[in-house]
Amino acid sequence: MIELPVISSEKKDKPKRRPDWLRVKLPIGKEYANVRKLVDKHNLNTICQSGNCPNMGECWGEGTATFMILGNICTRGCSFCAVATGRPTEYDAEEPKRVADAIHKMEVKHAVITSVNRDELKDRGAEIWYQTVVEIKKLCPETTIETLIPDTRKNWDALYRMIEGGQEVISHNMETVKELYRAVRPQAKYDRSLEHIKRIVDEGRRSKTGIMLGLGETDEQIFRAMDDLAEVGLHVLTLGQYLQPTKMHHEVIEYIHPDKFDFLREEGLKRGITYVESGPLVRSSYHAERHVNVPIK
Repeated sequence: MIELPVISSEKKDKPKRRPDWLRVKLPIGKEYANVRKLVDKHNLNTICQSGNCPNMGECWGEGTATFMILGNICTRGCSFCAVATGRPTEYDAEEPKRVADAIHKMEVKHAVITSVNRDELKDRGAEIWYQTVVEIKKLCPETTIETLIPDTRKNWDALYRMIEGGQEVISHNMETVKELYRAVRPQAKYDRSLEHIKRIVDEGRRSKTGIMLGLGETDEQIFRAMDDLAEVGLHVLTLGQYLQPTKMHHEVIEYIHPDKFDFLREEGLKRGITYVESGPLVRSSYHAERHVNVPIK
């Protein structure tokens, strides 16, 4: 029997006010301005902007950014996500070279690449994924890469193409616990996402996933998700506070106290996950450079 810590959290208060531990600095500074200039100049999409990431000021201020390829319109309608949903435009075949060129000019040491879902494409965008990693490695051989790949709807050939470009970390986010998938990720399936991670591990690659907290999940549901991830051999888990992008998105049910995040980090490690990044402002790409050297079992 696990003894849970007695920690005060803010639940269902209306109107909800973010607690002090969720305050972030406004994006300012010379390096932030330089990154923004390059992103705009090269007509690039970043999840930092599209996802309203609270860490954009810190990350861009250090001269880094997470790039989003294959456009900025997603074919999915997840209730937590600020990225626009609809019918995507034709993708740009030259995008891999543009992304690589921008990363080269920014002198990025560790690049994180993600994308919208492109369910309408036969290969789910896999070839653009592969070419993007290859072009970055060609132009910036010293740059390490993490790719945060989408759900391929059991198109396993697409998955394997996405992960064979030479990136150091391959991430696929579970996002939430199994019991909340219908409300949070209605077009996804928990077991299918788990299968993505298992196949990444089975290919001998460094695997990673992220889960948002504060959506109404219980402690026992979090523990079961951790057990499932440990069973398939996951290497890196990130746990962070869900923040509601707009009033149209899923509401925040609970603000999780930092002490609870510390407790959950220890629980994940106990269950056999190699590395757990856990905190209110943790996102998939936050401190991602730390995950490159996590041992592969």
